[in-house]
Amino acid sequence: MNPISRRTVLQGIGTALALPLFESMLAPRARASTRDEPPRRMVFVYVPNGVHGPDWTPKEVGATFDLPKTLEPLAPFRDSLLVLSGLTADKARANGDGPGDHARASAAFLTASQPLKTEGAGIQVGVSADQVAARSMGAATRLRSLEIGCEGGALSGQCDSGYSCAYSSNLSWSTPSTPCPKETDPRVVFDRLFRDGDRDEPPEAKAARLARKKSVLDFVRDDAHRLEQRLGTGDRRKLDEYLTSLREVERRVDQAASGAGHDVPDSARPNGIPDTYAAHVRLMSDLLVLALRADVTRIATFSFANEGSNRAYGFLEVPEGHHTLSHHGNDPEKQRKIQLINRFHVEELAHFIEQLRATKEHDTDLLERSMILYGSGIGDGNRHNHDELPALLLGRAGGRLESGKHLRFPHDTPIANLYVSMLAKMDVPVARHGDSTGLLLGV
Repeated sequence: MNPISRRTVLQGIGTALALPLFESMLAPRARASTRDEPPRRMVFVYVPNGVHGPDWTPKEVGATFDLPKTLEPLAPFRDSLLVLSGLTADKARANGDGPGDHARASAAFLTASQPLKTEGAGIQVGVSADQVAARSMGAATRLRSLEIGCEGGALSGQCDSGYSCAYSSNLSWSTPSTPCPKETDPRVVFDRLFRDGDRDEPPEAKAARLARKKSVLDFVRDDAHRLEQRLGTGDRRKLDEYLTSLREVERRVDQAASGAGHDVPDSARPNGIPDTYAAHVRLMSDLLVLALRADVTRIATFSFANEGSNRAYGFLEVPEGHHTLSHHGNDPEKQRKIQLINRFHVEELAHFIEQLRATKEHDTDLLERSMILYGSGIGDGNRHNHDELPALLLGRAGGRLESGKHLRFPHDTPIANLYVSMLAKMDVPVARHGDSTGLLLGV
């Protein structure tokens, strides 16, 4: 059987559906070749306002540590987990610029650069680690990178003590003055991933699909059937599982947008965002899994919420705003509620990780081939500190990470050292990133 190109897509009207990596895509003699090994992925997941440290940080260092209360949902992935303590984002500190810790926290998190204090024109920070990777790796996929989140944001205006909203709303920066805005609408993300590679589906195709209420899969059914005849038993099963997962996510996207009013112009369509925050996070997470599974992109950032977010978590019986609670003043009840929010976020991370582990690729799975950094640019929201940052690294980067440990680094170790190490494991070596001082030893 002739190998199938990795560039193969399922074609249909207004649709070019990317495919997961099949065994058939590897030539027999190349299956053991590192040059033809499955790709590695890198994802950055951000949560705002820091964490409640006593329920986050393991007491023991090394491989024999107990997971604290907040990290318990990650127990099934302990062997793929690195808990990293002692890291600092120095450029999120004031360094003479006065208040504005939340804006600096998100702006400096992946750039490791000091944001220029400005409310509008002249925003300046640095290139983020994800975009450093995208510059090198982006040509291999249809999307150089993917930026998603669950709270929108502005690119101008003042959001935090004289800092532009662009800083608190964006993690990803392609140049020091150009943020990469995140997409929060699942419908737009789905269309971008699976409808001809463009943000906007061709008008005639969109009209035809909506008139007949067809799934994107309906347009590629014939092409999928032809491809199936060329696949072995294992790859046929993988194709069926992938298309089933995609249809289920599409159904949820449609359900979220069911009140959008398909008979009105797009300019008047409401966003297809789920009614609840929990459903929104879960749907965006599952879309990201599909994007990685289909190799539409290998680099992504996912913001659970903007830095400084004051979202209430009523479904956790936490009616107060997150940011308000983070200034707990050591009140035990407020700390308890912060821990509930922290744990909810980790539970959603665990769901994302489980989906990656459940997705088989060649002789391994997506989690094994990935690096997922989960963290915040603030340590403790009550103190607004930028040392002792919460940081988790999950996955093994194709065997390049030695996981299953709690590592503690000397105080004020730059988190940028972690990015230099992560980039090296993605075969994107850089001498320096932001305020880095070298590799992060032990990772």
